[in-house]
Amino acid sequence: MSRLPSERLRELATTAGFDLVGFARAEPIEPTLLEDWLAQGHHADLDWMAERVAERLDVSKLLPGARTVIALAANYWHTDDEAPIARYARGRDYHATMRDRLRGLRRALRQAFPGVNDYGSVDANPVMEKVWAARAGLGYVGKNACFITPAFGSWVVLATMILDAEVDAYASGPTPDACGRCTLCLTSCPTGAFVSDRVVDARACLSYQTIENDGVAPEPLRHAMAGHVFGCDVCQDVCPLNATPLRASARFTPRDVASVTVLELAAMTKAQYDSWAPGTALVRAGYHGLRRNAAYALGALKRPGARGVLERLAGDEDERVRDAARWALSQLA
Repeated sequence: MSRLPSERLRELATTAGFDLVGFARAEPIEPTLLEDWLAQGHHADLDWMAERVAERLDVSKLLPGARTVIALAANYWHTDDEAPIARYARGRDYHATMRDRLRGLRRALRQAFPGVNDYGSVDANPVMEKVWAARAGLGYVGKNACFITPAFGSWVVLATMILDAEVDAYASGPTPDACGRCTLCLTSCPTGAFVSDRVVDARACLSYQTIENDGVAPEPLRHAMAGHVFGCDVCQDVCPLNATPLRASARFTPRDVASVTVLELAAMTKAQYDSWAPGTALVRAGYHGLRRNAAYALGALKRPGARGVLERLAGDEDERVRDAARWALSQLA
């Protein structure tokens, strides 16, 4: 098969809704960085990160005959309003949005180029999206380990589509590293989760603790949770490369839950949760997890006005919520 026209593929991907499109040769990834990170235990209990390593490092194990990786990115920034929820989680779950766009691209691709096989991924398959986005020239991995693009800073979510065909033009690699000597992201992290440039220990990261950790948060980290009920944007908020973000498409518009306070999240009923969370990434923490996090945040904030809510949560049916509320009450005392 002759090489596919990259500009035509770019047009199809843009029409499908992606803001950035790039192409990389489907060559194996050097294993050192991933294996060292896993060996140090920086993935915490995210055991799936240590599974299917071979596929992560060689996409031909996901799609036999793989020749090209199309790296795709979408800007998700919408507002600069303060909220205890990370920006990416304030609207519709980005996995759903990006999967919709991948399906649209797949339909267009198969119509335009019959016989080309593909494998699409959105942050849930054994694909190292940031590596491929860098190889495809969309940007580079910054000191905060986020993927930084010239157009949108780090306010992007990524997807990939692997093809068993070559294209007529490939990127030469990452865009120039614009971090320079700046270390604001590293020094501003509330918990000091950065082991070094571009290396995060998930065990100390508030995003891990508020989303992935199903148990209780380590007490030393609870004091850093004052404004964080789901995720953390601090290392992105302080980044000078994010100074002039562009508003994303309507699919990323924040929902009502984005305007809810920490106290309201702590006090929310199951009916309110069922109204706010479905269709968003918040379901990953769940009803009890969000209230547990909100209790930690209220304790870190040391707000006397939260005592009534915390006293009620101290008798909650969920052990994690009870433990968080009792700790928060001890902080008020």
